[in-house]
Amino acid sequence: MKKVVLAALIVLMGVSSVFAQTQKEISKERKIISKMTKSELNAKASKDAMKEAKRLKKEGWTVAPGHLPLEKQLDRSYLMQMEYDEQLFPKYIVGDAMSIGENYDAAKHQALQLAILNLAANIQQEVTALVQNEVDNKQLQAEEAASVVETISASKNLISQSIGRTIPVVECYRDKANKNKEVRVIVFYNSKMAKESVKKAIRSDLEKKSGALVKSIDKILGL
Repeated sequence: MKKVVLAALIVLMGVSSVFAQTQKEISKERKIISKMTKSELNAKASKDAMKEAKRLKKEGWTVAPGHLPLEKQLDRSYLMQMEYDEQLFPKYIVGDAMSIGENYDAAKHQALQLAILNLAANIQQEVTALVQNEVDNKQLQAEEAASVVETISASKNLISQSIGRTIPVVECYRDKANKNKEVRVIVFYNSKMAKESVKKAIRSDLEKKSGALVKSIDKILGL
């Protein structure tokens, strides 16, 4: 067991400098966005959405009848991605995926399943950043953090299975040369529910390791 923890510590220490630098850049960007006014956020989202929609349309992407125009879908997506709480944790976690099928429904179903897996990976990443932040602020020992991160890293499938109802925001498609449909979807998940998904997925393993780790993850997640 000590060897496993030691190995995890070495891995954590080995990636911490790169990870910390990346998180520092992400945190800086989020702080800038958090200081923007609502009108500034709306203007930025709309500008980015129009630019991205134009690019996607050139690549053949369109929306099915009855759906919001692509610009409106992307505009909502960007606004949701720019919302953060006081910890600079996203208010919504995003999952994005594309899939090709013989018909629209089959491609959409597969894309949604892949988006859930992508969502689970992004939840892992955000929660791992919270753990690292606790270490940086000396609120959590590196050895405890390594054990928590190890458990989180091994729980992607469990996290994806714990995810409840997502919010579909972007759905578009394009026709392939062989008449197949390629569908892209972007889904969002409330951050509180995301944290609860992680807690549910890893609690059993953490309890086996240490009751203190369960208390630590509860504190980190704010649940």
